Amino acid sequence: MKRIAIAFLLIVAAVFAVWATGATEGASEQGVTEDTVLVGNTAATSGALAAVGVPFNQGVTAYFAMVNDAGGVAGRTIEWIHYDDEFDGAQGLTYSQRLVEDDQIFAFVGHFGTPTVAATQDYLNTVGVPRVYYATGLRALFNLDAEGGERASFPVQPIYDAEGEVMVARAVSNFGAEKIGVIYPNADDGKGLLAGIELRADMLGVEVVAVQVAPDANDMSSAAQTILSESVDVVLVAANQVPAEVAIKALAAAGNTAPAITSYVNAAPTFIEGIQEALNSFDVYANAWLQVVDDEGNPTEALDEYVEQVTKFDEALAGNPYAQAGWIAASIFVQGLERVGTAPLTWESYIVAMEEEPVAIPLGGSVDFSGGRRVGTQAMSLLRATYDDAPAWVVDQPLEAIDTILD
Repeated sequence: MKRIAIAFLLIVAAVFAVWATGATEGASEQGVTEDTVLVGNTAATSGALAAVGVPFNQGVTAYFAMVNDAGGVAGRTIEWIHYDDEFDGAQGLTYSQRLVEDDQIFAFVGHFGTPTVAATQDYLNTVGVPRVYYATGLRALFNLDAEGGERASFPVQPIYDAEGEVMVARAVSNFGAEKIGVIYPNADDGKGLLAGIELRADMLGVEVVAVQVAPDANDMSSAAQTILSESVDVVLVAANQVPAEVAIKALAAAGNTAPAITSYVNAAPTFIEGIQEALNSFDVYANAWLQVVDDEGNPTEALDEYVEQVTKFDEALAGNPYAQAGWIAASIFVQGLERVGTAPLTWESYIVAMEEEPVAIPLGGSVDFSGGRRVGTQAMSLLRATYDDAPAWVVDQPLEAIDTILD
């Protein structure tokens, strides 16, 4: 108990020290020189989530390299540092404190992963350091009227609760569902998605059969059998990556034939590789918030630019959605720098610049931070998993405003 109390006091002291110096104009300019601006993140680049964290960071570095090669922004090049937290919240907090207090970064770019984001929210809101783009849909990020240090938070990806509502709207409008099955892990992603699912289902008068599973369960056969015994019309797999794959495999083994819809987080070719055999039994769909082709199916100019730059680092990144997400994170951060321009670059001037008008998402849509609005992007599409010669997601429904989908 004594050790816990001491550790708590040390964290409070560290936060107070940063906050106290942050009250001065100089501290809010930390990480900024005449020639450089220092940013960073802590992300999983080893362990089970390395397949997400590594390409994500490569997307970030590819964009910064392009900007630096062109001379930087307002005479400053962007320096980038990173720590590997192995998708562990405790390590994420430790490294985040190091980035703020020791490395003195100006901003986080691509604050990564539900465990780390959840563990660092209170600390970073207290400090007030800008966080541009979160690689998670953590429901705690949703804020319609941010104040104080929360104004320094800039979520871009859809928030889980909103996506849960979209899942139900798709199930009803696309498949005529009257009874929906839900498999969700006892974790923030599952609980956030379920909250949105239950909210929209109640509005539409749709019955929901929800079964909770452990996030690290490697056998979800009981959950799958429970769902099938209820004769549902659509199954919503309200989970990310590994638990979503386990759930879909369990549904296939149990004899499911109803279509399944999962989170945008899983809309990657690598995810299809893990569920390939299930596609012989039923269709699998995923939400998405990017649109990399036009209405005729041709690559957009934004995608062409992305591919040209990231393939300088690794040819395999061309179609990697996690690298695309990192690219977007860096782009949105740089748009804020460009808006500040040659004016003094401080935390406050950066925040004000980001709130001036909607920020363009280079591979689809925009995000609006005006008036303290912090709700992520408000547009989604629907993709269907295919596996012919190679795994691929094809567009089933184009990018639409979430309000339009819900209507």
